[in-house]
Amino acid sequence: MKQLIKNAGIALLITGIVSCSDQGTTASTTKDSTYSDTANKMKAQDEKWIRLFDGKTLNGWHGFNKTGEIKNWTIEDGAMVCLGAAKGDTGGDIVSEKEYENFELSWEWKITKGGNSGVMYHVVESPKYKAPYETGPEYQVLDDIGFPGKLEEWQKAGADYAMNATNDKKKLNPVGEWNTSKIVFNNGHVEHWLNGEKVVEFEAWNDAWKKEKNEGKWKDFPDYGLAKKGKIALQDHGNKVYFKNIMIREL
Repeated sequence: MKQLIKNAGIALLITGIVSCSDQGTTASTTKDSTYSDTANKMKAQDEKWIRLFDGKTLNGWHGFNKTGEIKNWTIEDGAMVCLGAAKGDTGGDIVSEKEYENFELSWEWKITKGGNSGVMYHVVESPKYKAPYETGPEYQVLDDIGFPGKLEEWQKAGADYAMNATNDKKKLNPVGEWNTSKIVFNNGHVEHWLNGEKVVEFEAWNDAWKKEKNEGKWKDFPDYGLAKKGKIALQDHGNKVYFKNIMIREL
C-alpha cells in the first residue's frame, strides 16, 4: 500500500511539472502574439506619444493639396485602408494636419500582392508640387516578392526610397501579415526600423547624401529632402494597403 501511495505521488508530481511546462509555453506564445498591442498600449500611456490615427475615422488627415472628403481611403477593422484608387503615383496621397521636425514615428502595415506604397515625412504642401515625394523622403512599403517588375535594392520595403537600401538584418513578413515599422529623424540623423531591426541608417544633408541626391532619381527635384519640417504622408500608388497604430512623438 505504501508503495502504491508513493507511486501515485510521483505520478502526480510529474503531471504537475508537465502542466506547469505547458502553461509556460502558452504564456510565451501569447506574449509573442500580443507584443505589438502591448507596446502600443504602453505608448498610448506615455504623454509624449500622439496617435495620428484614432482607429475609427480619418480625422487629422486630408488629401495632399486638397480639401473636403477623402474618398480613396477608408476604415476596416481598426485599420486605415488605401483603396488603391489613384492612377499612377499622384493624386491619392493623404497628409497629416500637423507638421513635425524631429520625431519618432511608428506604425504597422500590411500590403496586398504586388502592392506598392510608402510613408513620407517633411512633406511640404504647395501648388508648385504635384505629389508629396517631390519634397518628402520616403520609407518604402512594398511587396518585395510579388511586385510585377524588376526591383532595385533601394526600391524594396524598408528602404529610404531611391537613396539608401536596407541592410542584411531586414526581415519582411509575407503579404497579408502585419509588419511593424519606425522612422527616427533627429537633427539629420535618420533610422529606418522594420520588425524590430534597424535596416537603414544615414545622415541627411551631408556630402554623401547630397551626392546621392544630385546623381540619382532626385536630380530633377531640387526641393527633395531639403525641408527640415513638414507633414507626414501616406501614399496611394494604386494598390490596396493597410495602416494601423500610427503614433508619433516629437524629439
